[in-house]
Amino acid sequence: MSATGSAGASRELSWREDLEASRDVGEREKPGYGFILSWLESWRLKEGQAPGREAAREFWRREVKTKPRKDWQLEQWAAGIRWYLHWLEICTKEGREPRGLRERVEQAVLRAGARRGLARRTRETYAGWVGRFGEWAGTPQAVMSEERASEWLGGLVGESRLSFSTQKQALNAVVFFLREVCGKAELQLSVRLRRTLPRVPVVLTAREVLAILDRLSGRHRLAAELQYGAGLRLAEVVSLRVKDVDEERRQVTVRAGKGDRDRVTVLPERVKVRLAEGREKRRALYEEDRKAGTPGVALPGALARKMPKAGERWEWFWLFPDDHLSKDPESGIVRRHHLHPGVYGEAVRRAAREAGIEKRVTTHALRHSFATHLLERGTDLRTIQELLGHEDVKTTERYTHVASGVNGCGVRSPLDG
Repeated sequence: MSATGSAGASRELSWREDLEASRDVGEREKPGYGFILSWLESWRLKEGQAPGREAAREFWRREVKTKPRKDWQLEQWAAGIRWYLHWLEICTKEGREPRGLRERVEQAVLRAGARRGLARRTRETYAGWVGRFGEWAGTPQAVMSEERASEWLGGLVGESRLSFSTQKQALNAVVFFLREVCGKAELQLSVRLRRTLPRVPVVLTAREVLAILDRLSGRHRLAAELQYGAGLRLAEVVSLRVKDVDEERRQVTVRAGKGDRDRVTVLPERVKVRLAEGREKRRALYEEDRKAGTPGVALPGALARKMPKAGERWEWFWLFPDDHLSKDPESGIVRRHHLHPGVYGEAVRRAAREAGIEKRVTTHALRHSFATHLLERGTDLRTIQELLGHEDVKTTERYTHVASGVNGCGVRSPLDG
């Protein structure tokens, strides 16, 4: 067994080629080895773990041993992982890179983004786009080429039906990679983005909103009520802190929203009552963490350096805390995080399916519905713009196309006459 070829010269991780060519593994065992190693690599990349024994040990504990397996499976999978770890040792001895090109460019973008102070979500988005570009380019030389970057971006624009904002996002990601990682100060990317028409947002009726809420419970229902009642984005509602809600003034303050802007929106009276009812449970979780000596919650930006103990104070605690501790992807510290946006989003989609709503319902539909219902009740566009945090009122104007009784949408069809 030998680490053949450069890892960057193949679109796939090179362990696949070496496994296929290996004479140490029988033909009957190779499919089983390939299965467990593909599973391991997929898990490792998702978790951001480096290839090695520690990652393999964590994978075995958290994935393989979570449910009963047959003895022959465990034996074959363990042998496959031993083969992989031996392959990594050979790579180290021969000075070869065991990671695929996609993983390497993604990690480079994440590190460069952290140095430049980009938001975590922006870093991950950029890394995802550049990873796709790296996988397409195939070699380290090609991934650093402006011509190949222009060709790939041109393919995205011409062959796919991506929105203008998504095209721009991919372009920004590649530009960031070429400048900040590859050190190219002057770029000449010959690509023209294709303008797309704005899409009409999905809006729920008041009855449909209530039907969804009735099928949610606990923190998921409270989060949905607050998102609809205050017009919040998904990331904004799950990351709210105790101090961000002023029950006396009936206001919700969104900190560092989209575009890093702060804004104030309305706190519904109905949600105010529910928040008061759940305060005791949130406080109990907070006290439990303090007694156990758990590190405080994560703080934004440079506050963790300026106020290292602030995360242990009640006012910084999450409004929707998770019910278990988990590792912070930024620092690696095990602490309490807020409600996972994916878990909450799936709860809303499931509730919509159970309610029989024949629309593409996501959590953002609650925000769209907030704006549309305010418009239908006579609230002016400028006020709605401020509540939503839109930079340009033209973004807010799209709700006039779906609001009943506004801009012609309340006209009675001649067929009904």
